[in-house]
Amino acid sequence: MSERHAITRVRHALKMRRLEVNHVRRLTPHMVRVTLAGADLEGFVSASPDDHVKLFFPMSDGSINPPTLGPDGPVYPEGVEASPARDYTPRRYDATRNELDIDFVLHGEGPASTWAENVKIGDSLCVGGPRGSMVVPDDFDHYVLVGDATALPAIGRWLEEMPETTPVTVLVEIVSDEERQALKRDVRWFVAGESPGLDEALAALPVPAGDTFWWVATESKRARALRSLLVEERRIDKDRVKATGYWQAD
Repeated sequence: MSERHAITRVRHALKMRRLEVNHVRRLTPHMVRVTLAGADLEGFVSASPDDHVKLFFPMSDGSINPPTLGPDGPVYPEGVEASPARDYTPRRYDATRNELDIDFVLHGEGPASTWAENVKIGDSLCVGGPRGSMVVPDDFDHYVLVGDATALPAIGRWLEEMPETTPVTVLVEIVSDEERQALKRDVRWFVAGESPGLDEALAALPVPAGDTFWWVATESKRARALRSLLVEERRIDKDRVKATGYWQAD
């Protein structure tokens, strides 16, 4: 890939932050935005829309037991049960207000979904990272962003941060029409189980003119299949495709 489109990787100092919930907003029937704040949030850095932080959730007794950061990386104290942890996208960080938004998909059982379903102002959460960022430059001629509901926080942030004149195609799969969100650009929405589907639309999507960056985030096996579709079947340059599994099916 030419230097004009060079993707860079940036490392960040790893820090654990204990934060409190100061706002909760239901975006759609199955998506909740939780705003976190606290003195520990100062200095937070997230350089890319698809960064991820690790969230450590409370135990049944309300305690939060994240690892400590030693010279060899995160270490859990001996004899202490570790808090359940999951990776999430930093949807918005406001340094002036010292706030961090995290969007949660409510999908039933699970430590993250259960916590977000019942979260209240004043509840606590521990946030680690991000460890680093993969920074995609804004000099591509076109961007194609593809994902399911779990990708919406990254897609929404990407659309807000890219120049308004940048050409972008967005394909998103949701479980029902009620899950549509108002985003900065037009989105082609696909309801799971209906035709045409997201995969079919991506297979038929005309390749945009010029240099295009393709970003895909879905269930892990599906992400691999869509990457294969783009790289092996459609002959898209593999260096211009990033496909990531955001969750794993049982």
